[in-house]
Amino acid sequence: MNALEVRAAIALALVYVLRMLGLFMVMPVLAVAAMDYPDYSPMMVGLAIGGYGLTQAALQIPMGMMSDRWGRKPVILLGLLVFALGSFIAASADTMAWMIVGRILQGAGAIAGAIMALAADVSRESQRAKVMAIIGIAIGMSFYMAVLIGPILAEKFGLAGIFWITGFLAMACLPLIQWGIPKVSLLASGDTLPQIGQLKRLFFSSQLWRLNISVMFLHMLITLLFVQLPVTLLHFDMSLESHWTLYAPVLLASILGLIVMMGVARGRMPKRLLQVALILMGTGFSMLALQDNNQWVVLVAVVFFFTGFNYLEANFPALVSSIAPAGEKGTAMGIYASFQFFGAFLGGVISGWTVNHWPAETAYTVGTIAVIVWFVLLVGLKEVSRVKRIQLKGWASKQAATELKALPGVVEVRQNAKSNAIYLKVTREFDLHQAQLIVAKE
Repeated sequence: MNALEVRAAIALALVYVLRMLGLFMVMPVLAVAAMDYPDYSPMMVGLAIGGYGLTQAALQIPMGMMSDRWGRKPVILLGLLVFALGSFIAASADTMAWMIVGRILQGAGAIAGAIMALAADVSRESQRAKVMAIIGIAIGMSFYMAVLIGPILAEKFGLAGIFWITGFLAMACLPLIQWGIPKVSLLASGDTLPQIGQLKRLFFSSQLWRLNISVMFLHMLITLLFVQLPVTLLHFDMSLESHWTLYAPVLLASILGLIVMMGVARGRMPKRLLQVALILMGTGFSMLALQDNNQWVVLVAVVFFFTGFNYLEANFPALVSSIAPAGEKGTAMGIYASFQFFGAFLGGVISGWTVNHWPAETAYTVGTIAVIVWFVLLVGLKEVSRVKRIQLKGWASKQAATELKALPGVVEVRQNAKSNAIYLKVTREFDLHQAQLIVAKE
């Protein structure tokens, strides 16, 4: 990567980390730290933890499309300001109702699509995967960091302090976007951002809808877990600031489990391993439902859950990328992200409502049942091979398109007259230089 690409990748990764830290830090602490609010209830906790997902789900696709019209930076800057405003409202709240308003407003800063599109704009085709990988690693690390430092910050500064920190971190992202990223012209965005004409067809795709429902279940279950788990840990006389001592070995063990599963997969995406991950999550929830205040059972159960969660979280986007038609990944990922965030909202509502009406451990039973239903839905998912996606500027004649399709490793070729781009799905055997020569002849 050249200096410009390195600078852009680091700046965008930092924006993602600082923003996602703010969203995730409250998850492992809110159920306990909010007990002093006068309108505290499990239902309000569920809404506060998952509320951001509702507006994220609703606005993810529209804001991505807006970035094509208004430009990436203006949309990202607007989203960060809205996110910061929501953080400050939540920080100033003296009731959970106002905290929920702040969380919902946080979610309205739905800029994930615009950030990824900006990353594509500032990187060359040959280096784009590296830039995206840096951002992807940053997203994953932000979750682990948030789970570990959230309880410590909550004990030191209180729940309001976490929201204040979150708001200031969002404000710190503004100069990173404004001056840390160079001005560039917008690229054709069919494989980066949603296109309105593709929404209906991809929404009802027989394979993609299974993945969309799957990521909804995945984030519903992680939210459900964090509504209940911090309360469960109180039974072991663990103060909030000491919760990280359980989360740290859990995350380390689950990452090692992820590495083992990825090694078994050997670069493929076998359906059997997806099912193993689901079984691990279901086993974790069933153990939590039956643990009878046994700390070691809880520890093992959460390791099982996170091992399965990490594997699915890492592999679902690659599955969407492999299944989505060439030139339509942006739309497929926009729909996928909307289901992902709606799952977070759904998990908060379901867990809060469940604990409001039944014993708290019932939430874990609901999680077990949800995994069983999910397992059945995933049976119809077909095996797919991992592919790369290539975007070439220009237009190919019928003859050139035929030549491109005949190249070794080319799975699919699509053209978009509106964006003047050629989109390819390819395997490892593909030679980019050969494709560029064919297009250059036009």
